[in-house]
Amino acid sequence: MAETWRRRGLDSRGYIEREGALGQVSDVFRPVVAVARDRVLEVFGAGLHSAYLYGSIPRGTARPGRSDFDLLLVLRAEPTETDRAEARALDEALDKEFPQIDGAGTLLVSRAQVLSDLERYDLGWFVACLCTPLLGEDLAEDLPRYRPDSLLARETNGDLALHLPRWRERIAEASTYDARRSLVRAYSRRLVRTGFTLVMPRWNGWTSDLREMAEAFGAYYPERAAQMRAAAAAGYEPDAEPGTQDTVLRSYVDDLGPWLAEEYARVHGVKAPRPPTP
Repeated sequence: MAETWRRRGLDSRGYIEREGALGQVSDVFRPVVAVARDRVLEVFGAGLHSAYLYGSIPRGTARPGRSDFDLLLVLRAEPTETDRAEARALDEALDKEFPQIDGAGTLLVSRAQVLSDLERYDLGWFVACLCTPLLGEDLAEDLPRYRPDSLLARETNGDLALHLPRWRERIAEASTYDARRSLVRAYSRRLVRTGFTLVMPRWNGWTSDLREMAEAFGAYYPERAAQMRAAAAAGYEPDAEPGTQDTVLRSYVDDLGPWLAEEYARVHGVKAPRPPTP
């Protein structure tokens, strides 16, 4: 039984184990982490509460030249436009300086937001389970333990229907090959993760591996399994053919996305509304 819990990302009590650790960062990415750590301190200083890595780099599964460098910065106050501009400048500098990463992305949130009741089962869970502490006090100490239940499913991914209109707009605006490739990768990942959390309570576990997510989903929705496996593959490496990218994006917003949003609402309900993002 213990082996089953570990295999599915849970501890012996059925709580989701925190993934990633600084010790799992491979040698090729350690210079990026070190420079990012120093620059975050320089830029945000006393306004920074804590900083975290997330994604494939702290999980030790990153691929040189193909993996993103993902940071979450928790500020003591609400992020300002100046803070966001500085984060974008940090991302651009890291991406330019380190060829081993395929883009850097920094998320900014406030301490109050992470610990709020509204975000307890979304952003709070993300920090406690999917983020690796890099700087400051770890907010996981102030958050609960999490199980792979329907509440967590609803509050993490129960808002897909709200995103689909914006996806259509962004697809229409994406006029370059790189822009459309980026959308395929991002939307593929979102759909696979949503498909996985749809079945997560029945599968009874957690994984961040897109292919494993797709296989778990396919076990419960075999009629959609091939679509989800293809999305998982595109989440790692989108097809190089521009025409194929167009076809994939259309299928996401016209077929898989709407179906998944409707099924998600039927099974888990709709995510609690959030205030507008600045």
